[in-house]
Amino acid sequence: MSLSPASAIVVIGAKGQMGARFVRSFREAGNPVTEFDHPLDLGRLPGAVRKAALVLLCVPITAMKDVVALVAPHLTQTTILADICSVKVQPLHDMLAQTTTPVVGTHPLFGPETLDTELRIAVTPGRSQEATDNLSRCFRDLGFSPFTTTADEHDKAMAYIQGLNFVTTVAYLCASPLENGIERFFTPSFGRRVEAATKMITQDAPLFSTMFEANPHSLEAVRMFRSYLNVAAGGDLELLSQKALWWWRKQHDAGGPAS
Repeated sequence: MSLSPASAIVVIGAKGQMGARFVRSFREAGNPVTEFDHPLDLGRLPGAVRKAALVLLCVPITAMKDVVALVAPHLTQTTILADICSVKVQPLHDMLAQTTTPVVGTHPLFGPETLDTELRIAVTPGRSQEATDNLSRCFRDLGFSPFTTTADEHDKAMAYIQGLNFVTTVAYLCASPLENGIERFFTPSFGRRVEAATKMITQDAPLFSTMFEANPHSLEAVRMFRSYLNVAAGGDLELLSQKALWWWRKQHDAGGPAS
């Protein structure tokens, strides 16, 4: 079944922030959307899933296996089952292990309120290249910018971009002096760093902790970071600074601004 503005969509986790965003996007494109959230209405679920061209799971990774088990018996051989988890190896395994139907993993690389930037979505093939192409085309029609990757490549990248960023921010703040009055010494750049970390630490820490635990490359990233901290502890900051320049060299080689 191809996805079109007339295709029926089921969104599970529709009351969550990202689920609600996809519900709005699909409806604005003309798709009829059936919403489900916790607790699942098991009376309505089978009929809705059987009629759907796409079942999009916007649920926490800790709930994936159980939700897939409830959905799987009602999927047709043309219904695409997809998720939006921030890690991909484990969710794809959960979906593939319990189905024989088309499966696609996705990860929106933006938040529920993001508007002023390119809205990229990582798309990881699971079962059926046709389904992967179909869902990517659907995302483009909705105004997103999908790109294809593998689950392992995705999780390696996220281990650094999300996981290590969270771990190092928490550790950095824990290592900072706790004496009263430290705020008197804040520089503008340090203040911005604390401000940027506020939501991550005060609201989203459980989410980041769960993603860290579910990503098979998280510990490898931490060990890599620790090896560079050891270099810093030895006093060789010039070596670290020179090595860090690869970010800007890579951008220059790709045609971006010169370093």
